[in-house]
Amino acid sequence: MKLFVSGRKETFQKLSSIKKEDQTVWFHVASLGEFEQAIPIIEAVKKRYQDHKIIVTFFSPSGYEIRKNSNLADIICYLPFDTKANMKRFVAMVHPKIAIIVKYEFWPNLLQQLKKQSIPTILVSGIFRENQVFFKPTGKWMRKSLKAFHHFFVQDSSSKNLLESINCKNISLSGDTRFDRVAKILEQDNSLPYISAFKNNQYTVVAGSTWKEDEELLVSYINKSKDQKFIIAPHTIDAKSIQKLKDSLEKETILYSEKDGENLSEYTVFILDTIGLLTKTYAYADATYVGGGFKTGLHNILEPATFGIPVVIGPVYNKFKEAVDLVNLGGCISVGNQSAFSSTFNKLKNDVNFRKQTGAINDSYIKENIGATTQIMQYIQKQIKS
Repeated sequence: MKLFVSGRKETFQKLSSIKKEDQTVWFHVASLGEFEQAIPIIEAVKKRYQDHKIIVTFFSPSGYEIRKNSNLADIICYLPFDTKANMKRFVAMVHPKIAIIVKYEFWPNLLQQLKKQSIPTILVSGIFRENQVFFKPTGKWMRKSLKAFHHFFVQDSSSKNLLESINCKNISLSGDTRFDRVAKILEQDNSLPYISAFKNNQYTVVAGSTWKEDEELLVSYINKSKDQKFIIAPHTIDAKSIQKLKDSLEKETILYSEKDGENLSEYTVFILDTIGLLTKTYAYADATYVGGGFKTGLHNILEPATFGIPVVIGPVYNKFKEAVDLVNLGGCISVGNQSAFSSTFNKLKNDVNFRKQTGAINDSYIKENIGATTQIMQYIQKQIKS
């Protein structure tokens, strides 16, 4: 909360470097996940409009604190609190050629100002659900805010139908830009020599973004396992949490911070007590577990899926379209208890054909869903040109 409040005190100071003659493109994201969705479009805009400044605003401290120093944008700051005075000042200072809002974030005063200033405004990777206020009898005031959008680029047909039901037009079923983002992962250098030394050509499970509930199942399975290795990337990496996790493991365990000078092939468990390595680590997995699906909110399953490997998650995933899709297709397996967790990972290890078929489903799903960025850029080019 302290970061949430104090960080916003710096917003207008950061924006003061924008000159009246500057051409700007503004992106707004709620947090880290939405920033990931924005990246393919930001990269395309930077390449196409090198004389334009890129402005990115965050709502959440958790996203801003991680990406505030990204070189993708000229200015990264918090979105001011949604008051009429704040938003009038914000829009005047940024004066974007186009405003690009990712997935959601519908601030009435902001949208009113964008509409008032006739600034082209689009929603990208949008997703709507029937229980949102827009689609309730009491939601007239929020439906009015949606009129500020010149175009909606949505992830699924359900979202398109819901918007049409409240008389919103100019809707494109474009899909999710994250597919374009993760598809590029395969083009980068994903080698990590120390992970390769640890794996030592053995069957390896990578567990990413794990929370306490995930780790309880994982630890129980690891302690009873044979002839396989595990890499764990916990969501919480403070020293106390990492030590507690390490102490609960009965196998030889090494931390990333302890790796130097060690014969890593002798260890069974490798704990990443750092950030920024998970994506490349997935390249070494034979099977993966993605955390957050028990209580806190499922983390990104598209990153492991793009490597064409099986993904296992917890039982709470219905708010994540890609998870619903992949569970239905069979590339992602949902487990709700220790028995299901253990039996699933035993089958993935012992049944090579099942493992390959499950991974192949994920590979195909990613490839079939790329292309949203190209569609969105075609629209952006028309708006900036005009």
